[in-house]
Formats: sequence, structure tokens, C-alpha cells
Amino acid sequence: MAHCSSNPSGKVPRPDSSALMAGSPGSVDQAMKPVLFEIFGEFWNVQARLGQGVSASVYRVSSGRASTAAVKEFQADTQSGDYGYQKERSVLEDIQGHKNIVTLYGVFTNRSQVGVATHCLLLELLDVSVSELLVRASTQSRACSPQCGGSQKQGHSMWLVQHCARDVLEALAFLHKEGYVHADLKPRNVLWSADDECFKLIDFGLSFKEGNQDVKYIQTDGYRAPEAERQYSLAQAGMEVEGDSGCSAAVDLWSLAIVLLEMYSGIKLKDTVRSPEWKDNSAAIVDHIFASNSVVGPAIPVYHLRDLIKSMLHNNPKHRGTAEKALLSPFFSIPFDILEDMKEECQKYGSVVSLLIPKENPGKGQVFVEYANAGDSKEAQRLLTGRTFDGKFVVATFYPRSAYKRGYLYQTVQ
Repeated sequence: MAHCSSNPSGKVPRPDSSALMAGSPGSVDQAMKPVLFEIFGEFWNVQARLGQGVSASVYRVSSGRASTAAVKEFQADTQSGDYGYQKERSVLEDIQGHKNIVTLYGVFTNRSQVGVATHCLLLELLDVSVSELLVRASTQSRACSPQCGGSQKQGHSMWLVQHCARDVLEALAFLHKEGYVHADLKPRNVLWSADDECFKLIDFGLSFKEGNQDVKYIQTDGYRAPEAERQYSLAQAGMEVEGDSGCSAAVDLWSLAIVLLEMYSGIKLKDTVRSPEWKDNSAAIVDHIFASNSVVGPAIPVYHLRDLIKSMLHNNPKHRGTAEKALLSPFFSIPFDILEDMKEECQKYGSVVSLLIPKENPGKGQVFVEYANAGDSKEAQRLLTGRTFDGKFVVATFYPRSAYKRGYLYQTVQ
């Protein structure tokens, strides 16, 4: 039998919610997984183990009502399992209600056939993780023909990177406002929700209240901020810094910057960020990655993403800013779908090489469209003038390509 708590979110699992909570079904050994969970007085079938950690395993489960959810079962009779359950439950119950944070439906105690009791969380079932998206991008790059540069890594689209960045920053802004640090932000802990069409943050097992860090080992190799690395090294050596109140929310921004850089480049950066070259001059390495990874005709200038990433990778955590400030970056100034709509409209008149909408002067209030040749540009100028777009009258004129390429834009009067 099982004892269940009340549902803190006031929600029930939605019918026919789709696939993953963490990891691919079948990617972890299926042996020894439970067959059934009794949850809220109803039996749920275990369909697959989605992930397994040191103190807990995650399963996809379904009920007779065709509902699906995820169960995170913590190991029985272990100090780490009980502590992990109590901690994650406490954090999740405290931060429910944000669209970019996984929903906790409830908690329950499961008893196996041999009478062993385990603590469990009943969670929203999500889809593919950013980690799996990175694997897919890497696979596509390897499958690319020599004619398309098969040896070159292929990152994700600017739309996907922008979408992920905005969603995770929204989650972090809320989390940090509530006083929490996630402390384990990595591709595996950012998942896509097909139902809500957004990315969501999961796994709060290492989270802590800022100023009250209870464990010294936080974050994952490759995504660990410099100050967290130093803190852990000192703790291993048995040394404590007097007056040290622990890491701040800035560690989450550092981790997110690495995640976004991996999404853009298609390169796993674990070895890179642990290298002496990175420690000496990470900004130069970021510049090199962006210079090496050309994006054809981006609707959003890639330097906006580069500058956002570099700001969050500052060695001094006090200079990384906040999640709220990061959301004001020019990278988010115009929704990518609007840019794509404009590009699609302009492509009706010729082959578009690039499109730029400056957020501020010089050039604010105008759209700069670069066509592949003078003929296409002339035809677009003729046919676009007099049209309306988004309720605004269009006046098209020629602009020197050399000035556009050098970044010299018209100053407009506001």
C-alpha cells in the first residue's frame, strides 16, 4: 500500500502527455525497476526507467485513465536518499506555479512486495532534453556529406537557442527572486514541454537558499563556475574560507552560458572549460567559436548571443549581472518568429542573404535586408514600397552594401 500527500500544485497529470522526464527510454538498464506504483489510490504501470542517479531513479508511468507522469523514487534506507527527497520536495513545493519549472503533482511513499518503503515524487512528464538535442545535432553533423562540410560541427538554430535562453532565464529570474540557487544547471536538466511549448527546469536536488549553502560540491563538471570549483577544492583539502557564505545565484548564469554556447556551436565543451587556455582567456575562445561557426543569413545578429554569453562567463560573479538583467539583452529584443515572418515576406522578391532590425540608434525603426544580387534588390524595392506589414506602411530604398557590412547604419530621429 502507499501513503500519498495532498497535491501541492492543485493539478492532476494531463492525459496523453508526451515522452521524457530525463534521458531516453531504454538508455538506462531496465533491470530491477518496479512494475507498479500505487499513487493516490490508483495503480500506475511503470513503462520505462528514464534516468538513474546516485540516490534516485526516474520512471515514466501511466494509469488506467491514459494519464502519464514521471515518478522520481529515492533509494530506501540511505541517508543520501532520505535527505535528497526531503530537500527536493521542500524546494519544489516552495517554487511551484512557474511555467518554466517542472510541476510537482504530489508526493507518496511506495512499499515494495517485500515491504521496503521508498519516498517518491510524482512529477510532470516532459519531452526531450537539451542534452539529447545536442546528441542529435552531433549525429546530424557526422552524417553530413563532404560537400556540406561533414567535419564541421553543426549547432542548433538561433530560434531554438533564443527560445531556450529566454525560458531558462525566466525560470532563473523567478527562482533567484525566491532566494534559491539551482546549482546544477546543465543540458540534462533542461527539458522541452510539447504541451506548453517551452523549456522547463528540473532536478532541484542540489538547490539551496542563497547565503545558506548546505553542500560544498555543487554543479556538474563542465558546467561548474570558477568560484564553485575553488570552493570544492578547498573543501576537499579540509580548508574553509573564513566568512564564506557560499556561492551565489551567479553560478547558474555561468552554467547557462556554457549550455547556450554548446547549443550554438554543437560542441561539447567539458574539456575546453577545464583547460589552462580557458582559464587564461575564455573570452578569446568564445570569440573563436563564434568566428568559426558561420550562420547563413541570421535574422538576429549572432554577436548579440556572443555578448550575452561572454557577460555571463565573467570570472567575477558580481559582474555577471542577474537573470532579469540578462533578459534585457538585445538578443531578446525582437521575437525570432517576427524576424522570420519578415524574412519570409522579403524572400518573395528575391534571395535574402541577411536581415537586420537594430534595437537602438543608429538604425532604430528600420529594417535592413541584404539580397543576393542587385536585380533581386531592385525588384524588392519596387514591390515592397507601398505594402503594409504588421499594420505599418512600407517605404523601401536602396542602401550601400559596403556601409551595411561595416555596420554604418542611418541615424533616425525619434
